[in-house]
Amino acid sequence: MSIFMIKETLNARRLLCPLPVIRTQDKVKKMQVGDQLEVICTDSGVMQDIPAWCRINGHKVLETTAGDNEYIIVLEVGGK
Repeated sequence: MSIFMIKETLNARRLLCPLPVIRTQDKVKKMQVGDQLEVICTDSGVMQDIPAWCRINGHKVLETTAGDNEYIIVLEVGGK
């Protein structure tokens, strides 16, 4: 995994679609532009859902990692 300046980590383990995206959205609303959020999930659907949500809402996916039944997405909050 690369080194990022992660400000917050969201534990979305054991949540199924659409809850990881909803929780990510709620967390991002409380963050500043440029902040980085690490989202840790166990639902593989987030690998498509969260990047799609980011594209629509102006956020940037910095990294995605899959392994050991966990999926990690690091995103940077964009202009809202």
